Amino acid sequence: MQPNDLPTPANRIVCPACGNDEDFYEIAENATLTTLYTQNKDGSFTPLEDNSQVFGEIKLICAQCQEDLSMFHQRFSEMLF
Repeated sequence: MQPNDLPTPANRIVCPACGNDEDFYEIAENATLTTLYTQNKDGSFTPLEDNSQVFGEIKLICAQCQEDLSMFHQRFSEMLF
């Protein structure tokens, strides 16, 4: 049996509009992103700390057809590692 022959896990998110099950993105509305940087001696910058605050809605979107998949966002969040 080859890896491609394995059954698809039952917990995969699949876009009902186009069948995409690989590429998704999140949209956070009304968010503040704060990154602390230090400048190096050569003039480049290194990020030290990231902080974000989302005050609005967070949506999950299919990257293929842009269908709103926010109904799957909770499951998506639980599967982030």
